[in-house]
Amino acid sequence: MISSNSLIDKKEQRFRSLAFVTIIIIYLLILAGGIVRSTGSGMGCPDWPKCFGRWVPPTEASQLPINYQKIYGAKLKGEVQFNAVKTWIEYANRLLGVLSGFLVFATLLASFTYLRKDKAVIWGSLTAFLLVGINGWLGSRVVATELAQYVITIHLLLAILVVFALLYSWIRSNVYQLDLETINPTGNTLRWLLGITMVLTIGQIVLGAQVRDSLDIVMKRMGYVQRDNWVSNLDWRFYIHRSFSLVILAFHILVVYQVRKWNRAIQIAKLTNGLIALVLVEIGVGVTLAYFSIPAVVQPVHLLLAILMVGLQFSMVLLLTPKLIMPRDRSNVSISKSTVWKTH
Repeated sequence: MISSNSLIDKKEQRFRSLAFVTIIIIYLLILAGGIVRSTGSGMGCPDWPKCFGRWVPPTEASQLPINYQKIYGAKLKGEVQFNAVKTWIEYANRLLGVLSGFLVFATLLASFTYLRKDKAVIWGSLTAFLLVGINGWLGSRVVATELAQYVITIHLLLAILVVFALLYSWIRSNVYQLDLETINPTGNTLRWLLGITMVLTIGQIVLGAQVRDSLDIVMKRMGYVQRDNWVSNLDWRFYIHRSFSLVILAFHILVVYQVRKWNRAIQIAKLTNGLIALVLVEIGVGVTLAYFSIPAVVQPVHLLLAILMVGLQFSMVLLLTPKLIMPRDRSNVSISKSTVWKTH
């Protein structure tokens, strides 16, 4: 006979697995959004939620009304021209958004396993669900406002908050497999340093979105024939964004220095190594964009790496702040040998 505790353990494991998969899908959704932006497919579907008035987008212009340019041209200032590739890129992004919504909802339902054990897991999942709903509506506003920059930026920031909410629930649900010993006081400095670094990184992401907006303006003015001259025609936002990457790097070096001083943080040190690797790759990708005429295939990677950095920073801040991830009833917390904070 299977005990009730065994069934609860399986349900909790199911939640953790589902939450982890959902986090991955949200990251893929952010990547898809980057692809939409880099390929200029944001208005590939000029209406919402349908695409050219259809639930299944057309694959060629002959499937559209003869006067489709007149129907949609007023909204797009007469510049509408059917492009099957851009249409399906935008529609695939929408489908991935729907999938992520269902997964976040399923994660919320699965989180009720923790109703008696730790309600914070449920609150985190509920927050993610509400934010996904708001962001889905905001996606419609992106189309309605004809890709207004401020709407796109808010859309991106909400996606980051969704990642944060899911990470919080996932990490908190895993707290029962962690050793939550008292942390060395030097962890306070590291935690604050990581928090500041995370805020600065988010600021860099917002600034990067502004650079992308200025790039759109340059592209429309100069056309693809002068692609090699795009970067040199960008405004001050690009130069601040480029220089600020060195500030971000400097803060991460300080994080590494603090971790080296703190010999208890074995797993934190591993996460820090992964974080600094992401920073270096991100800077390399930025150099590629600046000196190789902004390849479209590299742009979404640049965004994805930045969001991965922020997610890892947030996770490390949580792990360094036990009171945020420990349930009030600590008697339920099991101590395992696979620890996050482990003495030599």
